[in-house]
Amino acid sequence: MQEFFHLSVTGVIDIETQDVMDQPRCGVPDVLGYSTFPGSPSWNKDSLTYRINNYTPDMPRDQVERAIARALQVWSDVTPLRFSRTTGPADIEIHFASGDHGDYSPFDGEGGTLAHAYAPGSGSGGDAHFDEDETWSETNNEINLFLVAAHEFGHSLGLGHSNVRGSLMYPTYKYQNPNTFRLPSDDRRGIQRLYGRRTN
Repeated sequence: MQEFFHLSVTGVIDIETQDVMDQPRCGVPDVLGYSTFPGSPSWNKDSLTYRINNYTPDMPRDQVERAIARALQVWSDVTPLRFSRTTGPADIEIHFASGDHGDYSPFDGEGGTLAHAYAPGSGSGGDAHFDEDETWSETNNEINLFLVAAHEFGHSLGLGHSNVRGSLMYPTYKYQNPNTFRLPSDDRRGIQRLYGRRTN
């Protein structure tokens, strides 16, 4: 963990290490460099569907829908991937849930793990779960849904974590203005390794 976060590798939980451990983060395990999941799973199609199965009460429904659509667009802007919302079964199922929610990866309440998502595949593959014990926001109040969703959808598409600070796939949460957000080059290289570049 200390190596991943560019800390002094002491093997001891010092103040610097504890500070990183206390930051809100994604629940997917860490590896060095931009990474894919073992076996580099990816979708074998360019058109993917998503479904919002339930909504957080923290935001109006239209704000949730806008944040999710913009988070997916982060990835479609740089790849051939296209996303469409559906009311039936979808490639990417989106849930807001608390505590133990049936996937053997329970949420831990406010702070700590914000969300997690699964690599592409059948069953729960591609699904993204958001901890309802967080307070979700469209702005810099509490946790910004767009930023967390964009990160989680990177996992839904096959990316693991990156240890490049400032990358979207870095595992800890840090607010940045969604209106000026641009996908960092490390994330772009990773997703284009899986799906190629967008062609006009």
